[in-house]
Amino acid sequence: MPSEFTVRVNGALVSVSAGATVAVAMVIAGQPCRNSVMGEPRGPLCGMGICFECRAVVNGIPHSRTCQLLCEPDMEVKTDE
Repeated sequence: MPSEFTVRVNGALVSVSAGATVAVAMVIAGQPCRNSVMGEPRGPLCGMGICFECRAVVNGIPHSRTCQLLCEPDMEVKTDE
């Protein structure tokens, strides 16, 4: 696997290092993981997969805990921004 590659977050290409989590890619892209019921942007909180704040659609799989998934080349990430 290359040491750096791109993933797509809400349509934008983001360059990440090998070993980076999907949550890191979303932070680099400046995208929240989701919005609260009050409309506030939410991001990764615990980083351990316990709080579920980092959920997003990853490669078509909804509610993926992005802090637990490593990025792969050409991965597609969508949030409910």
